[in-house]
Amino acid sequence: MGTGKTKRIFLWSGPRNISTALMYAFAQRSDTKVYDEPLYGYYLSHTEAKEYHPGSKEILETMEHDGDKVVKMMLTTTEKPIVFFKNMCHHLLDLDRSFMAQGENVILTREPVEMLSSFGEVIDNPQMHDVGYKSQVDLMHDLISRGIPVTVVDSKTILMDPSRQLESLCHKLGISFSPEMLSWSAGAREEDGIWAPYWYSNVHRSTGFAPYKPKERPFPEKLRSLLDDCQPFYEELMKFSL
Repeated sequence: MGTGKTKRIFLWSGPRNISTALMYAFAQRSDTKVYDEPLYGYYLSHTEAKEYHPGSKEILETMEHDGDKVVKMMLTTTEKPIVFFKNMCHHLLDLDRSFMAQGENVILTREPVEMLSSFGEVIDNPQMHDVGYKSQVDLMHDLISRGIPVTVVDSKTILMDPSRQLESLCHKLGISFSPEMLSWSAGAREEDGIWAPYWYSNVHRSTGFAPYKPKERPFPEKLRSLLDDCQPFYEELMKFSL
């Protein structure tokens, strides 16, 4: 179903993993069109997450609920030579994943001790199905079993050396690296999802990838059990990281 010579990049992130900053980086390229979480409406319409995700009513009113139609859009849009789709991995649910063979696939992850602290500030009492680690491992092994190449990236490595890591990522994706990817203007982008007011305050204040700084706040004890469950999945992902 994929059309023409358009390069399709599917980012399969977890929440709070600098995925929006990475989307902004790709948006700086003159050859690239970015899309923000096109499967979010499908995900909310098929799960109980609509009961506790901020802005879910507006998302459901304005986004496509049919996941197959979203996949068709991702495979047929040809607005620019490169199209970049920022997705949350757990938004896939039970969609047929064979379409991923028609693009480049990137799994973006983050150390659970840091991600869970950040996520817990927006979503109270998150569960494994909210944070995506198991979904990412399942997707990684599924793609490998299908012979579909996949690149795993730890967001921390990008923050520690954005230029080098983005250059390596672009090389893996078969595109040239552009220094313009390293900075952007502060503020919102037209591609932002309508959920941006709840999640994007930090990236809207940024003009590039912020230097990595370890979390200083104590880890929330109420999330300790979830952290223990997520850690093995993260370690499995790291075996395949860029």
